[in-house]
Amino acid sequence: MKKLVAVTALAALFPAIAIAQQNNIGSCGWGSKVFDGQSGLAPQVLGATTNGTFGNQTFGITSGTSGCTQDGAVRSTWKTAMFIDGNKETLARDMSVGSGEALDSLAHLLGVEAADRAAFNRIARDNMQRIFPRDNAETEQVVAALREVLMSDAKLARYTVAL
Repeated sequence: MKKLVAVTALAALFPAIAIAQQNNIGSCGWGSKVFDGQSGLAPQVLGATTNGTFGNQTFGITSGTSGCTQDGAVRSTWKTAMFIDGNKETLARDMSVGSGEALDSLAHLLGVEAADRAAFNRIARDNMQRIFPRDNAETEQVVAALREVLMSDAKLARYTVAL
């Protein structure tokens, strides 16, 4: 009976520990990814519990993975990768001409400011073959190439945090 009470008390502490370790849904870690965009008590508790139970938020913060950084700023790259994956053909077409809805949406996801949009569109057009080296390029290759292209431009390099 004592073991059952101890296990129950310890299990009750996990959500409290997880909530103490996070900011709302944790802002990084697997819990923030799985429950992203959901509101209410249940998603917050489940997100925090996911992060706390598996220790992935702590690992993410120390390693700079799972949407966590060591500078305290939270950045999400998975939405950008999902957008690219679902819009490759349209995005490649828009990049080839340096304008279009898909390219505008990508710029928005990356947080490209209005003052930098023309430069972003131009560098995407000028490096389209590098970003999309073949018709069936893998999303990871596109993301990596886009990151390299943006990093090569001092003005646009700051937008790589969302890649």
